[in-house]
Amino acid sequence: MKKTHASSTRRRLLSAAATAAVVPLALTACGGGSTASDGGEVETLTVLDYYNNEPEKTLWQDALEACGTEVGVTIERETMPGADLIQKVLQRASSNTLPDVLMLDNPDVQEIAQTGGLTPLSQYGVDTSGFADGILEAASYEGEVYGLGPVVNTLGLFYNVEMLDEAGIEPPKTWEELKAAAAQLTEGDRYGVGFSAVATYEGAWQFLPFMWTNGADETDLTSPEAAEALKLWVDLVESGSASESVLNWSQADVKDQFVAGNLAMMVNGPWQIPALEESDVEYASVQVPVNEEGATPVAPLGGEVWTVPNTGDEAKQAKAAEFVECISNDENQMAIATATYKVPTRTDLIDDYVAEVPSMEAFAEQVRNARSRTGQLGTDWPETATDIYTGIQLALTGQAEPEEAFEQAGQG
Repeated sequence: MKKTHASSTRRRLLSAAATAAVVPLALTACGGGSTASDGGEVETLTVLDYYNNEPEKTLWQDALEACGTEVGVTIERETMPGADLIQKVLQRASSNTLPDVLMLDNPDVQEIAQTGGLTPLSQYGVDTSGFADGILEAASYEGEVYGLGPVVNTLGLFYNVEMLDEAGIEPPKTWEELKAAAAQLTEGDRYGVGFSAVATYEGAWQFLPFMWTNGADETDLTSPEAAEALKLWVDLVESGSASESVLNWSQADVKDQFVAGNLAMMVNGPWQIPALEESDVEYASVQVPVNEEGATPVAPLGGEVWTVPNTGDEAKQAKAAEFVECISNDENQMAIATATYKVPTRTDLIDDYVAEVPSMEAFAEQVRNARSRTGQLGTDWPETATDIYTGIQLALTGQAEPEEAFEQAGQG
């Protein structure tokens, strides 16, 4: 088993960012392809994003300013809490005051594109080839790509190396192995596995790897495959291998329980790695277990997309497209991914990235087959996500059988 503690170099990078020191990311110019004019008439670009907490706020400030320099503009950046972003964007769209460059959580791209608030990147000759299918799917609306994401994240299974070694257990690859390992590792105040089944989009997000890998589809939550995935979670809770508190745990809560030694394994994402690095836990990670041995793990794709709003200023829109292309070029993807524990979106970079950041191997491999949450349902995804987490709550509280929970949730 491979230990996944990050190198001292990356530890120093994060520590420096957290103390607001300047952390150069070696960002480089984009490789052309944008049709933006170079007459010098565009001097500034306004940027709106929700990276308002350290260390990412400083890391992204460096990245944005570097690409601003490369495309010849000054960046005027505004950040706000993620929970406020979409409402603010919709307000600004109605008053024609959108920023020149807008960062969106990838499930929100289609909603904003549908309003006419974004411009397709094909209008500026931006090359979107080579990016992971999931991120392009998330950033597309009616056949047009509206944004690019330099880095993404997804879900995997973290485990406490010492606990599994003491029990003589290999990291589980299948559901049966997961249930057996979780049962054996449950002892005293310690549960074998933890996940977030909270009644929010986080709960739906955490369930998707089990649902999708089992062949279920969000267009039909009443399928036997969806019920079978839900039964796995029910079995883990009813057997005592997972705490009933998963009903209320956010993903951050799950991480806290893992760090405290109350969980031997947890479903979570690489954004938790900085906190794990600061702990005394010796951890490692694998892809999310699958129902049938040999099946391909499929998990949801998380991460943000940089877009070009429809401001009516054609010169600025062209320059903004050049900026979006710059922030997502190969060198910048590698630099940002390494600094933020995320995965490059160009699949041909993944092998080099894993060689540089071996602690991210499971997540990087998971990204190759990761799916967009809006790929099937588009702007209808939020309603279905609500049905998913509502159905999970009904099943885990015994108010509905797994075979009936999602149908009951849809009728609510």
